[in-house]
Amino acid sequence: MTSLWLDRTESFTPDAFQAGTRYDTVVAGAGLTGLVTALLLARSGQKVLVLEARFPGAVTTGNTTAKVTLLQGTVLSALSKQYPQKQVRAYVEANREGQAWLLRYLDEHNTPYQRRDAYTYAATAQGAEPLREELAAATMAGLDVDFVRAAGLPFAVHGAVRLADQAQINPMDVLDTLLSDVRGRGGSIVCGVRLRNVTGSGPATVHTDGGTVTANAVVLATGTPVLNRGLYFAKLKPNRSYAAALELPADQVPPPGMYISVEQPTHSLRDYEADGRRLLLVGGHGHPVGRAKSEKAQLSGLLAWAGEHFPGAVPTHTWSAQDYQATNLLPLFGKLPRGRGHVFFGTGYNKWGMTNAVAAALGISADILGGQLPWADTIHHRGTSPAGAVSAVALNAGVAAKLATDWGRVAAGKNPDTAVQPETAVQPGDGMRADVEQLADGEGKVYRDGARPVAVSTVNGTTCRLSAVCTHLGGIVHWNDSELTWDCPLHGSRFNSDGRQLEGPATRDLPRADRL
Repeated sequence: MTSLWLDRTESFTPDAFQAGTRYDTVVAGAGLTGLVTALLLARSGQKVLVLEARFPGAVTTGNTTAKVTLLQGTVLSALSKQYPQKQVRAYVEANREGQAWLLRYLDEHNTPYQRRDAYTYAATAQGAEPLREELAAATMAGLDVDFVRAAGLPFAVHGAVRLADQAQINPMDVLDTLLSDVRGRGGSIVCGVRLRNVTGSGPATVHTDGGTVTANAVVLATGTPVLNRGLYFAKLKPNRSYAAALELPADQVPPPGMYISVEQPTHSLRDYEADGRRLLLVGGHGHPVGRAKSEKAQLSGLLAWAGEHFPGAVPTHTWSAQDYQATNLLPLFGKLPRGRGHVFFGTGYNKWGMTNAVAAALGISADILGGQLPWADTIHHRGTSPAGAVSAVALNAGVAAKLATDWGRVAAGKNPDTAVQPETAVQPGDGMRADVEQLADGEGKVYRDGARPVAVSTVNGTTCRLSAVCTHLGGIVHWNDSELTWDCPLHGSRFNSDGRQLEGPATRDLPRADRL
């Protein structure tokens, strides 16, 4: 599964990692948050290093639907139920400033984007009430929204909230511009090197799998913080959602705006022009990471919905992305607790990272450089609402229950994903059973080998046996049958079929079973 944005011939040539070097700031993560932060600091004259474990845009930024809009589904009405208007308006102001900075930057660098009206729509009569709530919340927050009965979609709706003159981008075009700009201002960008830890202060020592460097400040722009300080993994809900690019029949054109439904499963739409073709992008059908019975079925459901409403559409690309929702709904950014004032982070954008990521970067760079942003101060001092506290308790109770249940099933000789009965699972001393030895290509299972949970999969004819225990906090990984990865249902860490860490709070690969 490769996103439309990452299906490209351009390649990025990284700088060499130089162990022992000192920097003003080290930024971990070369997505939108990391690169905007790096640019803002490099502009100020800082010596900046960007560390990327894979390649620029590898995780969320390169897999987003890339809407740059202040109308964000039902986000504002959800915030209004938990917070006073002061916090809701601060959230809107943060996103407004993030959007304005990004679009101004793209104009200055002749990087293309498209203006579109944004719509939140109700596909059913049941969706009319949450739609009215979002209209009221957006109006109270200062957005110039209006209610429309028709939204330009090829199917009937029960009304929509519209916000005119928003934008959509190709996120990799944006990253290319930022990469060039950071380098042009003396910044270094290293790929294939993963941050492992940060110790000390004045300066801090940054530990990587390629050696150590020192820095006065460290920024974790890694989706979710890869250091456990502050326990942010326990304050975030990792969610995975799906997207597809579709080529429409010659007699069809994509709808004229950007759209998202109020109902679940969510359906998101926008257009994109590429190679003389105008494609339709659809997204949605999300779920908590590692907790779907079949990720392939989630994607199939999205494609079936698209085929029903856009007959004859042919998929050109399908992919998925991971996002993190804070239990108290507002994004989290600023100084990391127990970071001695030198470690900063940004997370919890809740699928609206094109504006929230830039806002977080503005806030982080202001903290490092001694500036002050009123909206950032308001967001930092929001407190935790009763609903947010309940959400956090429920999240962590669910994590604890999942951890106990999966370990219990493995101990009983059952596959935690497919509920294999003990008599058909691998038992201690039995060795490999045929149903594990002869997996179909693209299939993975968890079984018990003695006291050890083992994850076995076959991909492209190669069978790998790994520890089934996530290297973050010990969850039992789940086989993702769409992306052929091992996903942890506790906090969203993900690994390739060969055990290489892809994303999430884990910083180490799954070890091979024969090395346990």
